[in-house]
Amino acid sequence: MTFNDLQLNPAILQALAKENYTTPTPIQEQAIPSVLAGRDLLGCAQTGTGKTAAFSLPIIDRLLNQPRKSGSIRPIRSLILSPTRELAIQIADNITAYCQFTDLRCTAIVGGVSQRVQERALSRGTDILIATPGRLIDLLNQKCIQLHDVHTLVLDEADRMLDMGFIHDVKRILSKLPREKQTLFFSATMPPEITKLVKSILVNPVKVEITPVSSTVDRIQQSVYKVEKGNKRHLLKHLLEDPSIGSALVFTRTKHGADRMVRELKKADITAQAIHGDKSQNARQSALSNFKSGATRILVATDIAARGIDIEELSHVINIDLPNIPETYVHRIGRTGRAGMSGIAISFCEEEEFPYLKDIEKLIKKQIPEVKEHPYPIGSFVPAPQTDKPSRPAGMRPSKPKARTHAPRGKHHAGQRTV
Repeated sequence: MTFNDLQLNPAILQALAKENYTTPTPIQEQAIPSVLAGRDLLGCAQTGTGKTAAFSLPIIDRLLNQPRKSGSIRPIRSLILSPTRELAIQIADNITAYCQFTDLRCTAIVGGVSQRVQERALSRGTDILIATPGRLIDLLNQKCIQLHDVHTLVLDEADRMLDMGFIHDVKRILSKLPREKQTLFFSATMPPEITKLVKSILVNPVKVEITPVSSTVDRIQQSVYKVEKGNKRHLLKHLLEDPSIGSALVFTRTKHGADRMVRELKKADITAQAIHGDKSQNARQSALSNFKSGATRILVATDIAARGIDIEELSHVINIDLPNIPETYVHRIGRTGRAGMSGIAISFCEEEEFPYLKDIEKLIKKQIPEVKEHPYPIGSFVPAPQTDKPSRPAGMRPSKPKARTHAPRGKHHAGQRTV
């Protein structure tokens, strides 16, 4: 099957040809006809399967076939909710490419950047709005935006919205939308809370399930290194001595850990930047752009910030810390091995993470090969460099020595001082 067989608008097909899209992915092949028919849809698919085009192409087609209401400002007719800024911007970039031969407009509104710029864009009108829940709620509360003309709603990465605590914002946004609308719901996993939400907002949906989360892409070469926690940074620098690792997306469990790893890599003259929730939107976009262009060799990310990172030809994903949720491992390594290409996923596992490794292998139904020949096996430890100065709690100033006015009491050995 080709995109021509899906009977999409010629302007869309022209854009797809220019972007070198020829054959739809399985989720696109199954979802697009149902969305074109106006059906609600429940899509369960992991990252990298082509979900964005699966919902955006038929939305664009339907908008082209439905004339806008007459008026000076074009109303928002499609709303796409995304859990992260990066994913929202990525979706907007993709839709802009798909719409390049039409007069449709799409706008992304996200937190972390100037609201005034977004207000000006909204004042000019937009057909498709891509938004993060928090910023959209802000604009709704300020009456800067109207959603009463929305006839298609997309909830993308719904499980991550739940993880990030957006579920109440989503429900508030739903209350502002027309009762009669088409709803498209995409989630990599289906925890009970998501299932409950699905039943409350979807009407007789078509269910499309592609590449269950319990499976990993076969073309990704996986391996695990068992290593002491304190040696992980040394092992990473050792592996990066291999010039074949031109670039790598490195995952850490915490934001602090990501920043610390970047500092360690820079000390070793390895270009690296971090991307996580404490970074400003401009800093995150700059880090992502530098990584995509090759100016930065290593991008260190946390799980939440990594949602929406779509990098073509990414060869390596390295897990410094194993995630305690096995599905997260699948999402992480799914950043490589995209679009039919091969990929390499390397994981470090300290002793406390052995149960996490066992859970991951149970989920993916395969044993991850262990690399035993490396300089930092379990049982070895490279201590941190010692300094001459005694350590003291962070933020505490060194106290000045007090002048001794009398000899210390008690009997002491020669040269011994009291403490």
